[in-house]
Amino acid sequence: MADEDMELDHLFARARQERPALPDDLAVRIQTDAEAARLKRLDPKVRPTRWFWRLFANVGGWQGFGGLVAASAAGIWIGFSAPTFLPDPANLLVSQDTTYLMADLGYDTTFLESTE
Repeated sequence: MADEDMELDHLFARARQERPALPDDLAVRIQTDAEAARLKRLDPKVRPTRWFWRLFANVGGWQGFGGLVAASAAGIWIGFSAPTFLPDPANLLVSQDTTYLMADLGYDTTFLESTE
């Protein structure tokens, strides 16, 4: 058992010493990509001047704007087709009912009298 451990340690030590070389074409591609990324950062970007295009860019372009529109449409749909246990918002906006109910007061007006 000890001989196997020593042999394994010897193999690991040799593997640590022998580092594989990076292929030349891979190194050139990595350096080319890094240089392109560096030059892209240095290139000044022209900011859109209209407020809509600035908002559009800050939201995330077409993908972000499309998600925002889909979420807004879903919210409106859920809001107007509310479950039965919730009040209907369309009826709340249109209703002209002005009756106010005061529960369990009847004709007793002693609560209005001053205590002074």
